[in-house]
Amino acid sequence: MRLSLPLTLGLLFLAAVAPAAAQEGNALSPGVLDEAALPGVMAKAVDSFIIPGYRDLSQATAELDEKSAALCATPSAETLEETRSAFSDLVQKWSAIEIIRLGPALEQNRFERFLFYPDRKSTGLKQVQAILAKRDESATKTDSLKTKSVAVQGLGALEYVLYGTGAETLTGTEGDFRCRYGTAIAQNLTTIAGELLAAWEKPDGLQPVWKSPSPDNPLFRDNKEAATELLGVLVHSVEMIKDQRLRPFYGGAIDGKTDEGRPKLAIYWRSGNTMRSIAGNLRGLQTLFNVAGMENLLPADSRSIAGSVNFLFKTLIGTAERVEGPIDAALADKKQRSRLDFIALNAADLLDRLNRDFGGAIGLGAGFSFADGD
Repeated sequence: MRLSLPLTLGLLFLAAVAPAAAQEGNALSPGVLDEAALPGVMAKAVDSFIIPGYRDLSQATAELDEKSAALCATPSAETLEETRSAFSDLVQKWSAIEIIRLGPALEQNRFERFLFYPDRKSTGLKQVQAILAKRDESATKTDSLKTKSVAVQGLGALEYVLYGTGAETLTGTEGDFRCRYGTAIAQNLTTIAGELLAAWEKPDGLQPVWKSPSPDNPLFRDNKEAATELLGVLVHSVEMIKDQRLRPFYGGAIDGKTDEGRPKLAIYWRSGNTMRSIAGNLRGLQTLFNVAGMENLLPADSRSIAGSVNFLFKTLIGTAERVEGPIDAALADKKQRSRLDFIALNAADLLDRLNRDFGGAIGLGAGFSFADGD
């Protein structure tokens, strides 16, 4: 396969930085966590990333709720476009904060209710289509909607309402039921986002648990456990991007195959938000890494690991943003596929650098693997 110039340059850079990272890892065996820096890093993760991220999410859901209601009140091509724009904005806000897949996000099935993916057997799609076909009025009321399958009350269901077969009816009175169902989903998402924000804003809730590791802390008995959780957010999220977001529709570069891909397995393919979402995931991870000051957890002579991690984040984000247009068209275009090749290759390298290099440098023992769930 002929490599594009960005890919070639990226590989040359990584070949240059890899020996330095490896030397640092060998020089510090075992690695050393800067325990004095840990409480401040955890506090910044909460105050400067998690809480602002959920605030942005809450605002985006409220905006979508408002636009959805306006579409139902005055159906037209213009109000449909405004609602779709609000949906895409919400996808961006969610993509940045969905990496915090722990605590309140896991309680009451909030994560799956917000985003049910992957839907490998199209179970959720069939349920959404059934609601629309039967005009199930219980799906238009938030109290009853939230008791239904998680697959019919989140972003995936709303994407189908706004972009799937029959969505053109939303510009007129024929789409009244469909619109009311979509508005109920938007209201449901607003409620979930508000619950997530409230859980993290509560002063005597998760904040002291994250900020003050101690023997009587219910989550983190010491600084090492807290550091493991925080780094695990990055490691598991990169693994998710590589294996759950990229692999389903683009297995070729990862598995050594040359097939043309499976665009309809891509997340948000109907709305064209696939690569924007992946870029948003990566941007959220880089923001967390930097605003929390995770570099400060490293010993002084291992700080270049943070530099190589940031380089990979920046390059992957930029490349994902350059994969343009519908995902089926991107898969059919040689230049676009070379960018997907680059993302697949370097996401695996980023995972290794976080899991092995960074983890090893802050004192996680030999053989420790976030990716394996150890």
